[in-house]
Amino acid sequence: MLSLKKKSAVLALSAGLVLGLAACGSNDTESVGTGGGSESTETTSEPTPAAQIDTLSGKQTAVTLDEGFLAGLTALKLTPATLGGATLEGAKIAFPITGGNVTYFDPASGVDPYVQGLINHDGSGLQLTGANGKVVKLENFVVDPAKSVLNGKVTVDGAVFAESADLFFLDGSTLKPLAVNEADGTAVLEGTTVSLTKTAADALNMVFETDALAEFFKVGIAEITVALPAS
Repeated sequence: MLSLKKKSAVLALSAGLVLGLAACGSNDTESVGTGGGSESTETTSEPTPAAQIDTLSGKQTAVTLDEGFLAGLTALKLTPATLGGATLEGAKIAFPITGGNVTYFDPASGVDPYVQGLINHDGSGLQLTGANGKVVKLENFVVDPAKSVLNGKVTVDGAVFAESADLFFLDGSTLKPLAVNEADGTAVLEGTTVSLTKTAADALNMVFETDALAEFFKVGIAEITVALPAS
């Protein structure tokens, strides 16, 4: 059973992931003021994180594919397939979490972005084969909570198109409340809307010789299941 301290930390961290996926981290910066015509420096120490997991150890990020996305694949005559450790059951495709880390700062601390880290999914992905014979592989996904995006490696017919490209937006405004299952040792964030970035839409349109895909084209609803730290 989780200790109260660790349970509180996980709840805080998971809540931070909800907020981080709900809105992209701001890139705005504030400069330290100078006054009186003379330069001055001000040294501040970074606030202590409210919670953090230094090494993520599982479980998975799954996406229930939207009916519109599946219909689009059919209309474009694109055949999907899983890569590596990915699984597909019905309309639900899942990618195992293989590592990463997440740190959450209290939003009132002034740290920006207040959710930092990466969630890695090495060795798995999605393959799309077009009627024109072209094969696109999207793999080694990385969820970036600070940017609310999922990026990954893209190959076309075996040649690397991009080692790391922002492929999907993650909109957390549709998230359900956090579900913590101590018996299973998991925390689940379900309800994030996944949609195509302009980069992904443009690349797929070019490779598969179509103009049907566009930025924010809905892919599905995500469910991130994170293994809780051991007690």
